[in-house]
Amino acid sequence: HALLDARDEASVRVLILTGAGEKSFVAGADIGELAVQTPVKGKEFSLYGQNVFHLLETMGKPSICAINGFALGGGCELALSCTIRIASKTAKLGQPEVKLGILPGYGGTQRLARLCGKGVAHELCLTGEMITAEEALRIGLVNHIHEPAELLAAAELMAKKIMANAPLAVKYAMEAIERGVEAPQEEGLFLEATLFGLSCSSEDMREGTKAFLEKRPAHFKGQ
Repeated sequence: HALLDARDEASVRVLILTGAGEKSFVAGADIGELAVQTPVKGKEFSLYGQNVFHLLETMGKPSICAINGFALGGGCELALSCTIRIASKTAKLGQPEVKLGILPGYGGTQRLARLCGKGVAHELCLTGEMITAEEALRIGLVNHIHEPAELLAAAELMAKKIMANAPLAVKYAMEAIERGVEAPQEEGLFLEATLFGLSCSSEDMREGTKAFLEKRPAHFKGQ
């Protein structure tokens, strides 16, 4: 419901997701709930989570994940669904599901392989081991790491940089990346050209180019 509200509220330009407190971003699912899953209920549980994270990934507004602690299982999968990930230097990430006799069910096997490559996805999903923020940065799982006290301010600064740009251009760039990465390059390039053409019809494009030529800040309206 929060995602749908944010998607439909024009004043919301960027989402920042972080955990309450200092210990965890999201520590994972309730093991008691997992322990009683049946095959049918287990599949429904997985599909429901996948649908929520798909909404986050495709809602047309960028999301910045500020990983302030443990991001395990579904927590790591939530981070993978965000547009950009930054982490506290004390954060720990992992997909420990195999230690419970299951596998990631909220998109971890798919997004991790696409973001960091099959080798990394195999290692994290098959060993179930946690990795440090520094290792997550090295393998491309997070974009930046920060001191814990600086994490939220860094997320807000990045959000402000995005919000300074044309909303439609941001939306179309995200769509080109999200959909294009799943397609052959030729199809991705065609999608990019189509979205580029759409952006050229916007008031924001005319304002942005005019502001540049007039050497003044642009005032975008998302139209």
